[in-house]
Amino acid sequence: KDFELKKPEDGERNFVVLDGLFYQGDVWLDGAYLGDPEGYFVPHAYDVTALADLDTEHVLAIGATCAPQRDKKAKRNITGIFQHWDCINPNFNPGGIWRGVRIERTGPVRIDALRVLCRDASEARANLRLTARLDSNGEAPIRIITFVDDQVVDEQEKSVASGLNTLDWDIDIDDPALWWPWSLGPQNLTDIRIEVICDGQISHSATRRTGLREVAVHDWIYSVNGERLFLKGANMAPTQAMLGQATTEELRRDVELARDAGLDLIRIHGHISRPELYDAADELGILVWQDFPLQWGYARQIRKQAVRQAEEAVNLLGHHPSIIVWCAHNEPFRWDLGQGQPFDLKKFALPFIAGHQLPSWNKSVLDRWIKRAFEKADVTRPVIAHSGVLPHLPLLDGADTHFYFGWYHGNERDLPGLAAKLPSLVRFVSEFGAQAIPESADFIDTALWPDLDWEHLELEHGLQYSIIEQHVPPRAFASFDEWRLATQIYQSDVIKYHIETLRRLKYRPTGGFCMFLLNDAMPMVSWSVLDHRRVPKLAYTTLAEACRQVIITADRLPIAMHPGEEIRIAIHAVSDLREDLKDAIVSATLEVAGVPQVWRWEGDIAGDDCSLVGHITISASFAEGPLVLDLTLECGEVVATNRYHSEVVART
Repeated sequence: KDFELKKPEDGERNFVVLDGLFYQGDVWLDGAYLGDPEGYFVPHAYDVTALADLDTEHVLAIGATCAPQRDKKAKRNITGIFQHWDCINPNFNPGGIWRGVRIERTGPVRIDALRVLCRDASEARANLRLTARLDSNGEAPIRIITFVDDQVVDEQEKSVASGLNTLDWDIDIDDPALWWPWSLGPQNLTDIRIEVICDGQISHSATRRTGLREVAVHDWIYSVNGERLFLKGANMAPTQAMLGQATTEELRRDVELARDAGLDLIRIHGHISRPELYDAADELGILVWQDFPLQWGYARQIRKQAVRQAEEAVNLLGHHPSIIVWCAHNEPFRWDLGQGQPFDLKKFALPFIAGHQLPSWNKSVLDRWIKRAFEKADVTRPVIAHSGVLPHLPLLDGADTHFYFGWYHGNERDLPGLAAKLPSLVRFVSEFGAQAIPESADFIDTALWPDLDWEHLELEHGLQYSIIEQHVPPRAFASFDEWRLATQIYQSDVIKYHIETLRRLKYRPTGGFCMFLLNDAMPMVSWSVLDHRRVPKLAYTTLAEACRQVIITADRLPIAMHPGEEIRIAIHAVSDLREDLKDAIVSATLEVAGVPQVWRWEGDIAGDDCSLVGHITISASFAEGPLVLDLTLECGEVVATNRYHSEVVART
């Protein structure tokens, strides 16, 4: 890149700043080597003052590389899902310059990083911890002025040495306007600005927009500003696989779609996204579970780089009130899912078991280092060492769980029984779901039905054919459209009944969930409920209905009943509202072979709780036919409905 630059004035410094380079690179200015940046989300800055003083015309050269990770069990790039995931084409390479490259002019002291963390907050007072990393061109006395919404709240005299200096200080804000998740209150935001003064002049300044709030967690139950809330969430893929190509509007739209579905939480799955997405989450009151970009297995050589990048993640994102938890590593197992060849569940079973139960360097060493790095950099948020690890010696509590009942194992009807036997496994379920064929399917040659190019769909677009064939066999349907609809119905059922089960366990012991997956990053057959063009699958509507503030649910009906058979089921109302619903009316209408039967209850529904409404006994008539159970809850403007299906069939 050829460009012109005015020579620096006395006391002025010039820097080349790379806001995002994927993943490693080399940087030259006018033939002089500046450095070799590493880390795709980490800003990199190089002092070019001496070079800028030589001439006004310059040539900047940047070489970027993102080496393919040949050994998937021992990756060396900290790129998370971008280079190893079953929801991105395995041949995809994200390498390149994906954010801005700029010249930054400062005085003698530059703010290399500014970290703003809200340590605690109440209606009376909020306390912020500020950490500034200052780059000085020599020893100098400085003055640091801190502003809150343009009002001076703190001034300090300091001395800095040549090179990098780290300074920490606290500020108190009286009578703060608190930031809340969307379901609990307003999203008040506050600008924090610091100015570094040298010789009476502003050498450099930086601003961070933050929200004043306090986060706590106990046994996977989260609270914000002392108010606990059950977290209804979804895993989020990158807005686009080429993250730099997504527009600000597209990034915000993904957060809006999460809120429109009634979600409280998005898990930024296995990657760090663009700053605009976190700004949108702050503004819309959507909470964020932030993954560090580690997915499955890594080589031992990455430890030091991972620890450094964890600290940089806090510098980059720590001021966002929406972020409530850091997670160091998703599924820290040395897995190679066989990308580039058809998925084989049988070959995957043994590594799955071993990965959970046996110690490993990734799980037992690397993740602890990264967790400590996050805890050292950020004392205000909980940190999870790893996600999706089942109980194992010596950690018998395990972590959050990834359950794929109805997909990789068992039946989605198995979840309630497991929850009753092993309640610790459902404290927080952070992955569940099923694949479904998207509406935007122009990457599929449907004219070949039923003999689609299954191998191409597996290798390039993520379809797990051997599994979907078990649940929704293609050859059982006359057309592609019929099969696509059937896969979407199946996905909807898996999501609906998982969520209903987990919401019935609200706080006893479940603190929330994250279904998998909200969106696609490219044309894929995946677990998403929104395809790569954001056309919703049926499950998006199902997700929104299951995540309403108030729902009415019943125990799952059996697939079929025999004439004369009886079952007893429970009816529950779940409310995320803060106030009780007074004198609510609940009705259950059972229709068997066209004959209705009605039950009715009246009473209060507790706020922020799950309430047992009552039990009903269902008797299958001696006439075969459909069995439909309709539920309704009414209380003023609050109306919730639900429907369950079964059928009466003769014994064979």
